[in-house]
Amino acid sequence: MSAGYAQLLRTRHAARLLAGTLVGRLPNATGPLAVVLFTRAEGGGYVLAGVLSAVYGVSNAIGQPLLGRAVDMYGQPRVMLPAAVVSALGMGLPAVIGLEPLPLVYAAMVIAGFFTPPLEGGLRALWPSVLKREDRVHAAYALDAVAQEVLFAVGPLLVTTCVALWSERWALLVINAIGVLGALSVVVSPPSRRWRSAPREAHWLGALRSSGMLVLIASFFFVGLALGSIAVAAVAYADAHGGGMVSSYLLSALGVGALLGGVVYGARQWPGHPENRLRVLAALLALGYVPLALTPGVLGMTLLTGVAGVFLAPALACAFVVVDRHAPRGTVTEAFSWLVTTFGVGSAVGMTVVGPAVERGGPAAGFAVAGAGGVAALLVLVSTKRFLAPVRDAAVRAAAQVTAETDRNEAVQPGFRAGHQA
Repeated sequence: MSAGYAQLLRTRHAARLLAGTLVGRLPNATGPLAVVLFTRAEGGGYVLAGVLSAVYGVSNAIGQPLLGRAVDMYGQPRVMLPAAVVSALGMGLPAVIGLEPLPLVYAAMVIAGFFTPPLEGGLRALWPSVLKREDRVHAAYALDAVAQEVLFAVGPLLVTTCVALWSERWALLVINAIGVLGALSVVVSPPSRRWRSAPREAHWLGALRSSGMLVLIASFFFVGLALGSIAVAAVAYADAHGGGMVSSYLLSALGVGALLGGVVYGARQWPGHPENRLRVLAALLALGYVPLALTPGVLGMTLLTGVAGVFLAPALACAFVVVDRHAPRGTVTEAFSWLVTTFGVGSAVGMTVVGPAVERGGPAAGFAVAGAGGVAALLVLVSTKRFLAPVRDAAVRAAAQVTAETDRNEAVQPGFRAGHQA
């Protein structure tokens, strides 16, 4: 297993692209926490901190697919690096001026969120041209999902470390400066500079004109809802069982389960069509979420959450493959960005709706929301089976052909090549 992942990362440019993307996404992974810590340090209340974080999150959800469409149309370097710089400036503005004037701080959060570069979707668009082989691309999607779990576990630690060493103000500046460097590392790489999206049909719906994409988006909205509700329900469970580190045990177990599941899933080539496999994984995901409503003792609950996390990363990795197969030609970055955005919006909605459930029925009701989200995600995939039917495994070959065609164009156009090298 480890040898397979090591071989994948030894492929030219693969490790650099994965590392650069993770570093570039650090501001997105830590933004809400950094904003809350900064707001509190500046004397703002929790309400203001929450509203600023929400403005950042909503703006990010709107900006990702729009910037993804721009990447498909104009290439990665022209969009991602300027967007990263503008986003960093937006997040850095409050660190310079403080919380006054407040309308300007709100505007800064809108800018920071909206212009967050779609590095996650961009990386998945690059994998076919870098790895060439379909089995390696599938493994890379799984490794990417695992790395995402690590990012969201390590990111908050980096923020609190910056706060401990310097201040909340400097944490905002340092984290976003690091993010710009990560984006720079990606867009100056040869695969990013060479990459061109396939020719696209002019259509205002873009990736959303695919019925298969709409099914995926609807399903993973509910997966995100389930995950967001677990985060809040875990805190309520901890309050009912002595507080302390109990919520950390549950969320850590969930993350460890996702890590293990993603690593194992990506280590082998699975038979059959990804569309059918996604329905199986969604069923297993729901089967893991539903028992959480039993809320046994701390040890039992920790084991249940660990099991519940096992199929999350495999489901995400499989969904990425299905996106590759169903996204309309020339919209792959936008399509990936839509899935990521919908998942994040679902998580935010889950955190919102689970509060009233916990207040009325306790932690068990909160975890029941997660179970309902998992079941709803499965029902969407099952009830819309005809819209997400298996297609031929042509996406990876098509992407490789586009890259090969670009390389041939560069070979016969010395001036074009020289411009890229410059």
